[in-house]
Amino acid sequence: MNLQVEYQPPIDAPLLRFFMRYDEVNAKTEYLTHVHDWGQVIFVTSHVLEMEVEGERLLTPADIPIWIPAGHRHSSYNHNEARFRTFNLAADLCAGLPDKACLLHVDAIGHAIMNDFARRELEQPQTQADWRMCEVLIDRLRLAPVHNSFLPMSDDKLLAPILRALEAHPGDNTTLAQWAKRVFTTERTLARRCQQQLNMSFSEWRQRLRFLRAIALLEQGCSVQGIAHELGYSSASALIVMFQQQAGTTPDRYRSRLG
Repeated sequence: MNLQVEYQPPIDAPLLRFFMRYDEVNAKTEYLTHVHDWGQVIFVTSHVLEMEVEGERLLTPADIPIWIPAGHRHSSYNHNEARFRTFNLAADLCAGLPDKACLLHVDAIGHAIMNDFARRELEQPQTQADWRMCEVLIDRLRLAPVHNSFLPMSDDKLLAPILRALEAHPGDNTTLAQWAKRVFTTERTLARRCQQQLNMSFSEWRQRLRFLRAIALLEQGCSVQGIAHELGYSSASALIVMFQQQAGTTPDRYRSRLG
């Protein structure tokens, strides 16, 4: 049974310039749709976070925060137990940040600041140094490269059925040319639709899908060899190469970091 949770901000949240939250939620937990008058950056520290913001789906793995502008309606669903932190800032401080929900590739400085706040369980800046750290974090957020979604979707009549089929079976190795025959079009047309609709190639989209599924399987305790087989790779080493390209580390090191 899914657990539905209502978002509960601090009572004085509308009056605060900054505040931080640190949450752990159980698997199959849904945060009901809500909206607030401040901007919010969600730093995911484990598992994959799935959100819907103003009707659009956003997926992100750990270490790639989601930015939600003030006044945007959003909800989230966690298939697995998840941990995340939020950095909340008053609406007038959001200048220079995107006006649409997106993923922010925050650098090591930004993550280090948020990690320091979490280590101290700091909910609001208490010292002049804390206030300066918040200002630096905003600067790092403004400089962060923006992506609309780690795994974008499409309602295109040719692409949509292919993407849905791959989500159901990420280990499917059907080529783009073979998919083209199934949906009665050409490989060139599908490749062009991928770039137009997803802003990436078909192979990159499938690799990202497999990366997200690999994270979920790692957290379930599956072996690297078993995950490679599940995701259609010919060997564990092929999976490891893909994982390093996406996460900058090996599957085993990623699992160790999550504890």
